[in-house]
Amino acid sequence: QVQLVESGGGLVQPGGSLRLSCAVSGFTFSSYAMYWYRQTPGKERELVARITSTGSSTRYADSVKGRFTISRDNAKNTVYLQMNSLKPEDTAVYYCRTDPTLGRIYWGQGTQVTVSS
Repeated sequence: QVQLVESGGGLVQPGGSLRLSCAVSGFTFSSYAMYWYRQTPGKERELVARITSTGSSTRYADSVKGRFTISRDNAKNTVYLQMNSLKPEDTAVYYCRTDPTLGRIYWGQGTQVTVSS
């Protein structure tokens, strides 16, 4: 049974930082790319970052380049999203997601990030 559990969200002031975690179980984590998405009310989920199975390659949305860093620890079955220089427009529910090559796509339950003074 595949499970993805996000944590680390919260309220932070503009310019602040947060580190999101996504703990994964139920499949061979180290064999698959992982993704972070975000969603605000009334909008579709937006791809934020992607990381390959080994962590050797990453990709980011233009809106977060230079501020966010995706990483993973395959020994801990966990993917992270370090978010620095946060802006109010980063406010969203953040989700981790599995790669489609797993056979189907699985999502975590999401964690709320609110950037406000």
